[in-house]
Amino acid sequence: MGTFQITGGQELKGSITPQGAKNEVLQIICATLLTPETVTISNIPDIVDVNKLIDILADLGVKVQRKGHGTYSFKADDLNLAYLESPEFKTKGSSLRGSIMIVGPLLARFGKGYIPKPGGDKIGRRRLDTHFIGFQNLGAKFRYRAGESFYGVEADKLVGSYMLLDEASVTGTANIVMAASLAEGTTTIYNAACEPYLQQLCKMLNRMGAKISGIGSNLLKIEGVKELGGTDHRVLPDMIEIGSWIGMAAMTSSELRIKDVSYENLGIIPTVFRKMGINIEREGDDIIVPKQDHYEIENYIDGSILTISDAPWPGFTPDLLSIALVVATQARGSVLIHQKMFESRLFFVDKLIDMGAQIILCDPHRATVIGTDKQVPLKATTMTSPDIRAGISLLIAALAADGVSTIHNIEQIDRGYENIDERLRAIGAKIVRVN
Repeated sequence: MGTFQITGGQELKGSITPQGAKNEVLQIICATLLTPETVTISNIPDIVDVNKLIDILADLGVKVQRKGHGTYSFKADDLNLAYLESPEFKTKGSSLRGSIMIVGPLLARFGKGYIPKPGGDKIGRRRLDTHFIGFQNLGAKFRYRAGESFYGVEADKLVGSYMLLDEASVTGTANIVMAASLAEGTTTIYNAACEPYLQQLCKMLNRMGAKISGIGSNLLKIEGVKELGGTDHRVLPDMIEIGSWIGMAAMTSSELRIKDVSYENLGIIPTVFRKMGINIEREGDDIIVPKQDHYEIENYIDGSILTISDAPWPGFTPDLLSIALVVATQARGSVLIHQKMFESRLFFVDKLIDMGAQIILCDPHRATVIGTDKQVPLKATTMTSPDIRAGISLLIAALAADGVSTIHNIEQIDRGYENIDERLRAIGAKIVRVN
């Protein structure tokens, strides 16, 4: 199990470029299963979760070629579908939640798709009902082997239909869109997710020959086609990384330039950080966070305490609530963090309290943070990363703390952030990886 040792209190300086978006690329890679032709994808991050998915596709028979750093080609013209019921697949698939998104493309193209119950972050229940109800609406039959925690869907053919999703699930919408692209007739999806990741998937599918309209809205219409072809696609920069670097600059009183952020796809993210008192300047497609010794959280116009909560796009992404929470500990003022979607995601705050943060955990979904205005610096400590986003939040806290902090279980951080220790050292951080 790997460990980071971080010497806090260092001012950072320079430029950092965000990696490709993890949450987009997991969808995009699965979409390559929809065609026997070559699909080339660039700006793929070199992170554990993505590499696991590429490994699964290669084992399935996809011809995967690395064309350069972050660029791969995929050709799914000769698949071994028997692999889907092998013990090896059950082991690999269960360790990666993103593997659920191979089911839609396989169902659409081959009439069947199987997946072991996926793993991922320990952040509470993350049900899969939306995926499988959507497949059933298209005419698939669902089966579940309880003893093996193994899911499957099968269909002689898929037929388009109208469906109202029970939740605006990003991965659920992506899976249904991929399946519907090759179904007979027209599929209408209401309450569809409309995150930039999903928009990117739909645009890529249209370049492959799909007929998807309503992109960017919560009402998608997919006219099924008989086949899809190859294409080239570039993954967006990771908005979660961008938010992480904004928070890191504020916490460490540093000036940072975040390069090539695709600003128009950041939605409300810059606005939320500005409400926390962080100065954010835009220069072309770069974000500059100037050095700030202090930042003050806004109140509402009636004087009441600010609430930052997650919501489906274009609301604030739940993946950045952990960052907002840790940034608030050193602000002037108070804020209520309301995590609506995952009931275990705030349980890392006890580690911040150990470091001297003033936080009241109201319940599994809400935490009130009383900022100390950097008058009471965080204290270094030893901690363990429980999931990707809490892990990066604890790392940011360690960079701002007095003394040397130790973070165990950094494999969780590596799942979502590419070579983070090397990239942070390049801008002045004192961080050492100990294996």
